[in-house]
Amino acid sequence: MGSRTSPVSRPITIRRTVARDAKRLTRIVRGSGAYAGKYAAAVAGYRIGPDYIEAHRVFVAVGAEEDGGRVLGFYSLVLAPPELDLLFVADEAQGRGIGRLLVAHMRSEARAAGLDRVRVVSHLPAAEFYHRVGAVRIGTVLANPPAVPWDRPEFEFRIPPE
Repeated sequence: MGSRTSPVSRPITIRRTVARDAKRLTRIVRGSGAYAGKYAAAVAGYRIGPDYIEAHRVFVAVGAEEDGGRVLGFYSLVLAPPELDLLFVADEAQGRGIGRLLVAHMRSEARAAGLDRVRVVSHLPAAEFYHRVGAVRIGTVLANPPAVPWDRPEFEFRIPPE
């Protein structure tokens, strides 16, 4: 077992994404180990631009100063129809609870926007993560070649009112 620093000792801040974050977000997506091998084509040309950031509720998890204040992960919430469009944590930052923090923040944003549920179409390797953070499996989205040549699990986060 390698030594991992606990999330408590290295605080994470979540803030609204700004246009200058776009290149870092694109690098996180394209460099994701979850999209290696047969999944690589799905993110090879993927780009998150300032236009995307402006159009959606995109939030980033930023590391403490000892992380260089870098963006370590992010999510994108689309309000209509309600969907968690993207959620990524940089490979080097995984295992620190950042994904869980981002999901909790997304739930709070969804509740504030008056949503009672948020759909997510999961990448196959992420399905277990979504299950662990409380999403309920509601179906399967069939392959759509050539863009996505495999079936994907569909989940839903239920957002109870406060």
